[in-house]
Amino acid sequence: MGIVETILVHEIAGTAFLTLLGCGVVANVLLNKTNGNGSDGIVIFFGWGLAVFCGVYVAYDTGAHLNPAVTLGLLIGPAKEYADGIPINFVTTITYFVAEFIGGFLGAVVCYLAYKKQYDGTEDGAIKLATFSTAPTIRSYGWNLISEIIGTFVLIFVIIMFGHTPSGLGPLAVALLVVSIGASLGGPTGYAINPARDLGPRIAHAILPIQNKGPNDWRYAWVPVVGPVIGSAMAALFAYAY
Repeated sequence: MGIVETILVHEIAGTAFLTLLGCGVVANVLLNKTNGNGSDGIVIFFGWGLAVFCGVYVAYDTGAHLNPAVTLGLLIGPAKEYADGIPINFVTTITYFVAEFIGGFLGAVVCYLAYKKQYDGTEDGAIKLATFSTAPTIRSYGWNLISEIIGTFVLIFVIIMFGHTPSGLGPLAVALLVVSIGASLGGPTGYAINPARDLGPRIAHAILPIQNKGPNDWRYAWVPVVGPVIGSAMAALFAYAY
């Protein structure tokens, strides 16, 4: 395979596994008649962390970005390659972005198929949407944006710092970082910290024939896209000057 094809295959697959397992743990906790219904929020935090852990291994050959915010953070830095043999240029950058959003969409679709009967058995449209995408607990777009900026700043800054240490923990370190962000900073907005993780599934929610689904909340959809972009850029600039 060529470079573009390699990025597409691995980043689509990795982001799809990330989203399938991440949205899946939320569905297991929130939807009616599941074995995990009513579980504590800590289950969601660890579920998302382990989803990242799995996704990173699936896309390891392409650097396992799985997140446009990660791609942007690397783009801003001094590196010449996104991964071994993958140069940083316009074509590869766009390919990462496209693959990540496609993967986010596909993972959410498969999650819906896995929980089809539970979606049918859940009447609350807001709960259904929450299994696909994030929403604020208190709607205040400016403060919601700040929450996403801070969460993504922590994600990207610490990931860059991982590259400066000899630990070699790799996927486990990133997984634990996501658990930490969720537990500590996920309260206000559900910590999207990843435009592909939020927008891809939100589009899936809009397209899928989900019974009694509510609105897609497009008025809020820009926050988990713009916030991570700003947070990533700030983290990269700060980290590379650190």
